[in-house]
Amino acid sequence: MTRRIVVVGGSMGGLRAAEQLRAAGWTETITVIGTETHLPYNRPPLSKELLENPGTTADAFDSVKFRHRSSVSDVQWQLGTEVIGANLAENTLTLDTGETVAYDGLVIATGLRPRRLPLPGPLRGRHVLRTLEDAVELHQELRPGTKVAVIGAGFIGCETAATATKLGCTVTLIEGTSGPMQRALGEELSAGIRDYLVQQGVTYHGHAKVAGLLSTQADTESDSSCNGIRLADGTEIMADVIIESVGSIPNVEWLEGNDIDISNGVLCDEHLRVVGTKNAVAVGDVARFPDLRNGSGARRIEHWSIPGDTAKIAAKALIAELNNTALPEPAIPLPSFWSNQFDLKIQGVGSPNLATRIVELEGSAKTPHDGVVMGYYQDQALVAVVSVGLPADRQLHYRQLVDKRHSNQPQQDTQLQAI
Repeated sequence: MTRRIVVVGGSMGGLRAAEQLRAAGWTETITVIGTETHLPYNRPPLSKELLENPGTTADAFDSVKFRHRSSVSDVQWQLGTEVIGANLAENTLTLDTGETVAYDGLVIATGLRPRRLPLPGPLRGRHVLRTLEDAVELHQELRPGTKVAVIGAGFIGCETAATATKLGCTVTLIEGTSGPMQRALGEELSAGIRDYLVQQGVTYHGHAKVAGLLSTQADTESDSSCNGIRLADGTEIMADVIIESVGSIPNVEWLEGNDIDISNGVLCDEHLRVVGTKNAVAVGDVARFPDLRNGSGARRIEHWSIPGDTAKIAAKALIAELNNTALPEPAIPLPSFWSNQFDLKIQGVGSPNLATRIVELEGSAKTPHDGVVMGYYQDQALVAVVSVGLPADRQLHYRQLVDKRHSNQPQQDTQLQAI
């Protein structure tokens, strides 16, 4: 009897899982179940070039869809369907259609959804940016002269603020406890990019807490819309469009009741196997797995490279478990990320948020538009490098340094600065 692996999650993580299952030798049935109606597509352009000029939803999808390898041509895609429950002891899933689906192996690839501000008021005028439809809908409101407030200055918030400014909007960027992307970049580079964004026309409110939303007066709540923000210090910021970019929540509710740890994503071992059950793995940013590279314990990593990297590990482990064969040695993913904001191209490799000290290796953090390279150290080890405006060959050089982790202080600092 043919066995079946079900992948729950039809975005990039689901596609990469299917590809890696085939690459690892799984020739039996693969079914991918996803809530979106589209086949997997690339999300990073949604806050940048696609938000700037999406065309129709069909045009937008054509521009960002992933090319499927021939190895996954026989994969069964069940899209527009939500998995609402799971019994991991009995290897069954419950769909929103009422159908029960049995599996032999399970890949959890349900990813994230945007966190919303828990503030009362009408939803009209409020936006998040996660899906193709989100981007197309938001673009329609980003007309020249439109007043836009972006709450949250992480990567998505900063990219969206830059794109809206380029479209002629008047943009206010609001951040709560730190500077733009400070958790990922550190205080100095964050401050340099904040100044650059302001130079490009973005109004920046730092250390600001949103206390409430302003709304238009209407006979019914359904006819009213948000038209501004009230900060905790009493400042009122008027806005035609409010974009909430305040983090993400792992999609794990469908796994409740299975006695596994889903307190912050799905807890996995170093092979991406779900702890506390059998024949189940997780991939992508929903997976919380041990950081063997830095010894920092289990954590989730929300970077574009992680679905592919974790799928390679998880697919081999799941097949080994289903075939009762030896587990391969787990690979150790090296996170990488990038962001385009106006003319800045920010690239990072490693885990900057683990650093205990940060060193300028090239250029100055105060003038990122002139090019800068920052090194992030945990004790004596180089754990990450972030650069702005660095050529590809130099980026590869620093990536190799982080991957080798052969930095030694203080001599290594001197060597790196002299490169």
